[in-house]
Amino acid sequence: MTELRVVEVAEEYLDSVFEVRTRSFGPGGDKDEWKKSARQFIADGRYLGVVDGDELVAAARIWPLEQWWGGRRVANGGVAGVVVAPEYRGRGVGSLLMRAVLDRCAEKGYPLTSLYPATTVLYRRLGYEFAGSRHLYTFQAADLRTLGGNGTAVRKAGRDDADLFLELAGKVHEARRSNGPLVWPRAQVESWLEDDNSFAYVAEDGFVVYKWSDRELAVEELIAGSEETARALWATVGSGASIAKTVEACCPPFDAIHLMAEHEATGKSWQNRWMLRLVDAPAALAGRGFPDGVVLEADLRIDDPELPANTGDWHLSVGNGSARLTAAEPSSDALRLGPRGLAALYAGMPLATLRGAGLAAGGAAPADAAFDAAFGGPAPYMLDDF
Repeated sequence: MTELRVVEVAEEYLDSVFEVRTRSFGPGGDKDEWKKSARQFIADGRYLGVVDGDELVAAARIWPLEQWWGGRRVANGGVAGVVVAPEYRGRGVGSLLMRAVLDRCAEKGYPLTSLYPATTVLYRRLGYEFAGSRHLYTFQAADLRTLGGNGTAVRKAGRDDADLFLELAGKVHEARRSNGPLVWPRAQVESWLEDDNSFAYVAEDGFVVYKWSDRELAVEELIAGSEETARALWATVGSGASIAKTVEACCPPFDAIHLMAEHEATGKSWQNRWMLRLVDAPAALAGRGFPDGVVLEADLRIDDPELPANTGDWHLSVGNGSARLTAAEPSSDALRLGPRGLAALYAGMPLATLRGAGLAAGGAAPADAAFDAAFGGPAPYMLDDF
């Protein structure tokens, strides 16, 4: 094995990446379509690889996303397609690649980065920690058909509604102070809306996107700003009950549908957990929303060996729904966190849990309740895999 080095994936590497991807994940997808998708990451340096001599042995790509935190949008580098050739696993190749990914996220100005882990060991070692889940529930289609909402106008949607979909989702997530849902680039939303295999409908304050899946129905996203719209959109999906007996839906565990459907969600229901990391701690905290009326003044000591710019003594001020993290003098009362503890705190994990897991130490015990009040809120969730 010659010296391993990080490279930007270019067109000439795509066949090798696809081969490593097949050996890592198994066969799947059309190669030409995959290459077409890969080129959008190559175009602006969001596809990185590791080579041994002239042979590409690992790769990862970065989605240019935003994520809702406390009802505000924060730029997020979504890490996906992380692959390492089987014969190179256990040799530090994955760590080398992911350190380059973290540096590239910093260069691109993403205060946050998130991913769905195939293994937690690598990512935890680099500062990622679990932050939330993607939930799938199975409902009876006949239940949804009878939910009502007949007085709400619903129309078929298409590519030209991409901006409207983003606007409607934004209004709902801001009002709910959502944590976790992603904001995709407009071009990606357009491509989904013109997909012949998906069905999209829009109302005045909401929309739904769903599809057929093995003669059953699957809701990919449903956003509703009112009860009547929620009932109308779910009933639109349930109108297929003469063919489909069940409807699978990605939605949070506290979604109103759990209170409206006559029968409890049953059958194939699961959760897929995702991880978060702060790339730029001051920017991530400044971008996040916080509850109105909550005030917090606290000293932090952050130790981040992978991203030294985060390391140091800081003062955290929370008030008027916002936060500032500024450099400070060392304090004996500082709450001590590494990158994993910082990510979990950001995602609303109670400080008692972090202390119990050894991810937080020090600080003034009476301040724990103030931290929990500041960072608490709706449980973080995603609707999408990537």
